[in-house]
Amino acid sequence: MSQINAAAPRHDWTLDQVEALFDLPFMELVFQAATVHRAGFDPSEVQLSQLLSVKTGGCAENCGYCSQSAHFKTGLKAEKLMDADVVIAKARQARDGGAQRFCMGAAWRELKDRDLPKLAAMIGGVKALGLETCATLGMLTPDQARQLKDAGLDYYNHNLDTGPEYYGEVVTTRTYQERLDTLAHVRDAGMSTCCGGIVGMGETRRDRASLLHQLATLPSHPDSLPINGLVPVSGTPLGDQVLADGAKAIDSIEFVRTIAVARIVCPRSMVRLSAGRDTMSRELQALCFLAGANSIFVGGKLLTTPLPGQDEDSALFQDLNLRPMGVKTAAPEAVAAE
Repeated sequence: MSQINAAAPRHDWTLDQVEALFDLPFMELVFQAATVHRAGFDPSEVQLSQLLSVKTGGCAENCGYCSQSAHFKTGLKAEKLMDADVVIAKARQARDGGAQRFCMGAAWRELKDRDLPKLAAMIGGVKALGLETCATLGMLTPDQARQLKDAGLDYYNHNLDTGPEYYGEVVTTRTYQERLDTLAHVRDAGMSTCCGGIVGMGETRRDRASLLHQLATLPSHPDSLPINGLVPVSGTPLGDQVLADGAKAIDSIEFVRTIAVARIVCPRSMVRLSAGRDTMSRELQALCFLAGANSIFVGGKLLTTPLPGQDEDSALFQDLNLRPMGVKTAAPEAVAAE
């Protein structure tokens, strides 16, 4: 395959072409992804995001990976929507701890109009702190998307989870088209989309290619593209399957390949290294950054699953000479003079 043109995002990828990227020799794939990444981003910058579960548990969906589904016994207690002032205080702590983006997640199948005033207060308060705002609240109507936009929401997260061919093995309470419809409502309202998926759920490489093919052929590429590694939760069908096998959900090199292909087919997206980072070695994370990941979640927890601690992340950034996105470094002359 010829060298990728990093300057020209495409929307005409075929599934076979995306799968062919996965099949490239590993060194060539990562080189091409790193080249694309450098054409659009500073490879030494990584955005720091923090995610808060503002409404935990009791979700009516049956997503086979999720600890918050009411269909599964995972020991998670359902909670009510948090008060806006509590969320804003958490966002202030996140900002003061270095986060640049604050995401709010609610375990709902779809947003109810009655919750919009409280959510609008949350979003406005977080936005006033100078943080980039994102929310994931389930399916939206066009009017709800407009109201969230008016409240100051920058991004709306609604993942496709996997490719359409494997989707029925993951969830049956929401159709693939319903997910695509919500993304269309978000785009039409003028918000940025945050959309990616989960790998390590028993899918094949072609299923992973199919997920990225779906994202790369949307009317506009996701502005934010999270790649999650399955965190197996006991009590969930997919989690129990992985735990019973006694093996990792996905091979580390295959995970890096997924990051690299995501970077190539969606060259201007923020590729977010999301769930599963807690069990990744420093070396694996370094390869993900090399392959084009340029955002991580911090704060010790991602909704209900663990993340590395602040000290670990600080040490990793120092050793890899990475810095939070937008933070300036001293000029080379000043460093030399110290």
